[in-house]
Amino acid sequence: MQGPLSSLASLPYVTPELLVGGAAVVVLLLSAFVRGPAGRWLFPLLSLAALLGALAWLVWFGLAGGCLGLLFGGLLACDRLGLVFRGLVLAAAALALVLSAGSPTLAPARRGEYHGLVLALTAALGLLACVNHLLMLYVAIESVSLLSYLLTGWDKARGRSLEAALKYALYGGVASAVGLFGMSLLYGLLGDLSLQGLHTALVEGTALASPAGQWAAWAGLVCLLAGLGFKVAAVPFHMWAPDAYEGAPTPFAGLLSVAPKAAAFAVLLRVLWGLFSPPGSLGPALDMPVPWLALVGGLSALSMTLGNLTALVQDSVKRMLAYSSIAHAGYILLGVLAGGQDGFESVSLYLIVYALMNLGAFAAVSAVSRAHPDPVAGEQLGAFRGLGRRSPLLALALAVLLISLIGLPPTAGFVGKLYLFAAVLWKGGFWYVLLAVVGVVNAVISLAYYARVLKAMYLEAGPEGAPAVPAGNTAGLVAVVTAVAVLALGVFWQPLAVLATWSTQVFY
Repeated sequence: MQGPLSSLASLPYVTPELLVGGAAVVVLLLSAFVRGPAGRWLFPLLSLAALLGALAWLVWFGLAGGCLGLLFGGLLACDRLGLVFRGLVLAAAALALVLSAGSPTLAPARRGEYHGLVLALTAALGLLACVNHLLMLYVAIESVSLLSYLLTGWDKARGRSLEAALKYALYGGVASAVGLFGMSLLYGLLGDLSLQGLHTALVEGTALASPAGQWAAWAGLVCLLAGLGFKVAAVPFHMWAPDAYEGAPTPFAGLLSVAPKAAAFAVLLRVLWGLFSPPGSLGPALDMPVPWLALVGGLSALSMTLGNLTALVQDSVKRMLAYSSIAHAGYILLGVLAGGQDGFESVSLYLIVYALMNLGAFAAVSAVSRAHPDPVAGEQLGAFRGLGRRSPLLALALAVLLISLIGLPPTAGFVGKLYLFAAVLWKGGFWYVLLAVVGVVNAVISLAYYARVLKAMYLEAGPEGAPAVPAGNTAGLVAVVTAVAVLALGVFWQPLAVLATWSTQVFY
């Protein structure tokens, strides 16, 4: 494409978001009229059809070569990075909706509204993954955040769910305000909101010639990173995640742990490397008086360490997975820090693998919780005791997923971590090597709390009379399918690597 396209000419390139957003409107309207048994199959069918149709369009468009340019006058970027992350969000939403079928936390009378809001969230995440303008970034983040608050507090009968939604909304409101303040500082200093305009102003350097300008740029970047760090649950912007994951319906908690994180990391890659590297390249970073690389490295080390250490003392498996998610945000920040072809490739590859691992783990938790007389107690570590004898297939699937989260071979998690650590090591330099060492040490630490679940399943006796957990329901099916995928991609990882390499064509 030549130059930014007009709004009308840009519409065909956002067909997936238009399809999913339109389906959200249809489902929400139908939910006012369709009740009872008909809604149990109609809403999931319409939602999955829209998601799979949008995903098929993206695959076709990508195989046809895709495009490289700007949409809607420069608000969005159309490139391969966006295509891959939009596809990842669509696939994660489809798996989450399959997982939602039969969930006791989702009242049958309100399934239409739930499916409609998940579709709307998916459309907003697709736009977030392609932002090229700070104004569009704020609109997309707010859309994602508001829908996430509603879905987190979906189970109105549980006080914990409402509490989680309230905490999430309070933290999110503050993070959005701080991020918006950072955008206003950058706009006031550099006089533009597009990534290209901001980069040009930084390169010219007139705004950064004085110490006051440098301090303003530093403050603006820190505030902007605070807003984005909230979305990826990086320390110290992580405090909402454990409560939100624990209080949200488990199917949505699984989606919340992967889809917003993936879209937000796409934004981090675009914003940081779009601002501080030459246009059309993936690095190296320009020499700037704002030490943003050190800031990202510090966030990475803190997230890995605090996430893993806090997960060690959790008895709720959902909270353990929440702190694990914080640690994984730290791992992925290593790829953001590395930048270049290797860094972008490692982030894309790891997020695809992480989506499979984490959604599968939440699916296994959901399966155990559904079979327990008390769904809340079913999320505790004690409910997993003896699972290897009560439900061998589900326990095996969860074991594979946990081993992959640790990063051990022959799983895809090992390949993903190998790519991340290698991307940092290839940068060279003492601090990069030190961060890679911190990452490896934290991967070893994570073995301790994941092993607690494995020990409970295979080495401890379950409660007397504990029910068997069927692996054939939707939750168990998602866990088994993702575990098989994780094993297959751990052995035959080359197609995944090719896709990750393909995704590194980025428009700044």
